[in-house]
Amino acid sequence: MQDGEHRELMMTAIATEGEGHSALLAGDPDTARATYARAVEQYRASWEVAPPKSYGRLVGLLKAAVLAGQAAPAAAEVRALLDGDDNAEGSPVASYVLAVAALICGDDEAVAPLAARMQPRGDAFERTASALSALAARDATAYANALAAIAMDFSARDEYLTGVAIADTAVMLELLAVQRDMAVKPASPMVPAI
Repeated sequence: MQDGEHRELMMTAIATEGEGHSALLAGDPDTARATYARAVEQYRASWEVAPPKSYGRLVGLLKAAVLAGQAAPAAAEVRALLDGDDNAEGSPVASYVLAVAALICGDDEAVAPLAARMQPRGDAFERTASALSALAARDATAYANALAAIAMDFSARDEYLTGVAIADTAVMLELLAVQRDMAVKPASPMVPAI
């Protein structure tokens, strides 16, 4: 990744997101949500000055927005930002953020094709694609299996992007699952409730 303002902003956003994770794990969901909301702004600022195809910033933005309780406006924003972006169609990372946004917006039919585009990225993307597809199809068993695989993957890691040991993807998915009465509520310290 090239150095510059966009990278500094992204690193700040990641650090802020880590502060949110720490607050959540400490049992302070109000502070966590407020901190995630700051991370949303920082990811947005990074995206605005980043090189083309920097879709990971939008993943961070949308994930932090879900954790902050601001899912709907962020999902609409992400969809608008990527509307007409020819590069997004072939990107597993862009497909990931668009699949999450589609799920939030209730556009369930759009999720499966987007999830299929995530598959070539492998491993973590495949597990998340399975969870998103299951939520869109309202398949509780498939969702529970996918969530368990995601939580297990995170618990086996030695390093975490934010430096905080948390299965943040699983936490985000559980918040989306609550809206569909499909939450698993795993008894894992890696997947705290918010």
